[in-house]
Amino acid sequence: MYITASIVAIFSLATAYTLNQLKFGKLPSGERLERIKKSPNYKDGSFQNQSITPVMAEDASYYSVGKEMLFGKNKRVSPVDTIPTKKTDLKHLDKNKDVLVWFGHSSYFIQLDGKRILVDPVLSDNASPFSFTIKAFKGTNCYTADDIPDIDYLFISHDHWDHLDYETVMKLKPRIRKVICGLGVGEDFEYWGFDKKSVIEMDWNEQVLLDRGFTVNAVPARHFSGRGLTRNKTLWVAFVLQTPTMKLYLGGDGGYDKHFAEIGKKFGPIDLAILENGQYNKNWRYIHLLPNDLLKAFHDLNAKRLFAVHSSKFALANHPWDEPLIKIAAASKKFNIPLITPMIGEQVNLKDNNQKFTEWWEGIK
Repeated sequence: MYITASIVAIFSLATAYTLNQLKFGKLPSGERLERIKKSPNYKDGSFQNQSITPVMAEDASYYSVGKEMLFGKNKRVSPVDTIPTKKTDLKHLDKNKDVLVWFGHSSYFIQLDGKRILVDPVLSDNASPFSFTIKAFKGTNCYTADDIPDIDYLFISHDHWDHLDYETVMKLKPRIRKVICGLGVGEDFEYWGFDKKSVIEMDWNEQVLLDRGFTVNAVPARHFSGRGLTRNKTLWVAFVLQTPTMKLYLGGDGGYDKHFAEIGKKFGPIDLAILENGQYNKNWRYIHLLPNDLLKAFHDLNAKRLFAVHSSKFALANHPWDEPLIKIAAASKKFNIPLITPMIGEQVNLKDNNQKFTEWWEGIK
């Protein structure tokens, strides 16, 4: 009995110590929590999706998914070879150029109409609170925080570790002018020493004028949130960003639902839709897009071009690492979808609809 009690006590202390580390952030409190409680998307102490959204599909269980992840037969979840990359000098880009540069997974840099924008930056070697788990693929960390210029707008879609990296944002802190995120996520940034006045927290269907000609709309997504043991205390969002010359959909994570068509009807046509493509599994089909759902979401959004992200850096699912790229490339040819497929670090010219991209993943083991 004493041995068991001692083990439980040690485990509890270790858990408390771990969760109290700065990188885990802080749950919303005070005035911020009072604002959250007034949100139409907050009920019974948590944020809710528009439709009933189990993390696991009805025909799945945590046991079956865990078994598949640990003992599944797939041998190509992570590449053996080094991922090829290019290195664009972001700090010395001509400010008149409108470009996008992808860092792998869901992290990317945009320079558009004179503003520099960063989305869900994870420039660390792993996408978890523990350095020995969810390691980046070989070659994918060609960029560090030191390569990033001053940022006008940092967009954070939600607080999961593969979208909000403590080490990255702390290194970038002196160079970030404004943070735009979902309700509650601002608590993390304030806890980490960011000026409260520099953080814009948004609920679904809210609009904020960022600067002359720059407007952002926070729109619904179908996902969940949480950095520790508690879920859905902060809001997961997607963004429709209107600049003087373009309209972008910054998708974050989320499964298929009616909101894509509603967004397309309200905001379309959209010049470029950035949607998740990878780390999917039929067992969590409600919170991540399956390949066919990606196509439906793109068309629902009434978008002109597609950039599929959430792949090529971290293995969070059990499919071959290059399967998302292979499937969307084939679908783009079949259905005539203008698709952007840059290497990590390659410069995408946002106003050049004729720019060609290689299928760089071919031949990589």
